[in-house]
Amino acid sequence: MTDWRSTPFDPVTEGDKLKEECGVFGVIGVSSAANFTALGLHALQHRGQEAGGIVVHDAEQGFNSVRRFGYVRDTFTQADVMDVLPGPIGIGHVRYSTAGSKGATAIRDVQPFFGEFAMGGAAIAHNGNITNADSLRRELIERGSIFQSSSDSECIIHLMARSLQRNIPERMKDALRRVEGAFSVVAMTRTKLIGVRDPLGVRPLVLGQVGDGWVLASETCALDIIGAEFIREIEPGEMVVISEKDGVTSHRPFEPKRSRFCIFEHVYFSRPDSILGGRSVYSTRENIGRELAREAPVDADLVCPVPDSGTPAAIGYSLASGIPYAMGIIRNQYMGRTFIEPSESIRNMGVRLKLNVNRALIRGKRVILVDDSVVRGTTSRKIKEMILDAGAAEVHFRIASPPTAWPCFYGVDTPQREKLLAATMTEEEMRRHLGVDSLKFISLDGLYRAVGEAKGRDVDAPQYCDACFSGDYPVEPADQVEKGFRLKAAE
Repeated sequence: MTDWRSTPFDPVTEGDKLKEECGVFGVIGVSSAANFTALGLHALQHRGQEAGGIVVHDAEQGFNSVRRFGYVRDTFTQADVMDVLPGPIGIGHVRYSTAGSKGATAIRDVQPFFGEFAMGGAAIAHNGNITNADSLRRELIERGSIFQSSSDSECIIHLMARSLQRNIPERMKDALRRVEGAFSVVAMTRTKLIGVRDPLGVRPLVLGQVGDGWVLASETCALDIIGAEFIREIEPGEMVVISEKDGVTSHRPFEPKRSRFCIFEHVYFSRPDSILGGRSVYSTRENIGRELAREAPVDADLVCPVPDSGTPAAIGYSLASGIPYAMGIIRNQYMGRTFIEPSESIRNMGVRLKLNVNRALIRGKRVILVDDSVVRGTTSRKIKEMILDAGAAEVHFRIASPPTAWPCFYGVDTPQREKLLAATMTEEEMRRHLGVDSLKFISLDGLYRAVGEAKGRDVDAPQYCDACFSGDYPVEPADQVEKGFRLKAAE
């Protein structure tokens, strides 16, 4: 889910990380769908922290919705908000706002989106990115559609409106067959909850059961918070339609394709307590650290994570290398994203607002810093300076992913390619730019081994979407190519 406006980068509030832009949740057959949905969105807050929305349906009051900027805990725990969201079925969405500013004019981009059709209303929440959205949008506008938002996700509602099928699930099938890119969609009608994954299964979606009700969510951690039982993952190219009367029915609206799940979900996006492909995300990240230690050993005194995303990989690196693990950097857990205006003087403080060095531990030590990725390198340089200021003898970076050299067009907020450090520098040039004693990334084959592919990456048929590392896009980003983006094969 993206929009058509650029975002200024703010190292204080945003850090130097790639960001998954959305999380989705839906539930049916419970006494208060809104309460369950709010809890589920709270568990998925890491997938989108700028805004959230909930749509529900009640037999007496019909459809109702609330969409707000800010954290789930700040909006959807208020009695006056939740009281207007009655009903046994509901869906929700959290997002990162890619708009340059937040305000009344941008609330229109907050999902779920709702549409009223001849056979009744429907709401959708979308995680991913439609890579042919520009062309679809132009076509729909030329045919009379009036868009209310700048989001690519709204194309789905307009395509459904133009379908000639007689029910909402069939109209959704029609619409999604026109869509290219990545999509995990949770939708609802008055009586049905619907979940769909694109044919490549790039973004995650899971099915759970709570009592007599059913749940759809981006990750299993959202099932855990409401006490739901994990049933299975929605398969790539599958649509499930759930009703209280018929339970779960499965459909296959797309031609089958080989799965290309986003490998960065294992590295960073998903919560470490979630399960992906039958594997613990935490265990996978620990395996990444072990593999990194085998590939890139170095003599040092301490292994320290860059919190919090580097922690499991740092533990794995420590276990494999025998070098003690230590919390050399402490995160301020109470820093609100907007507790202070990011003025120039505050901005110059860099990451010190969020992180502080454990000086007594670091002084005189040769330190290995383990992080999940290096994107622009701005935060890495500031962390290095903090470690050296604290008296470290040496600083070595070990990165739990390959160099990020290509932008993602499948639902991740990524800088333009020329702003990615690895797109313009060799590893040695990056080391000198960051000013560290050594810098090593896990290899792409090593990453594949860590996620369970013993033989590494199949060059002829990659098992995952790894376009941000390899430049191998499983779906051509048609809109970006039209704007002049050069694919790897064209370079």
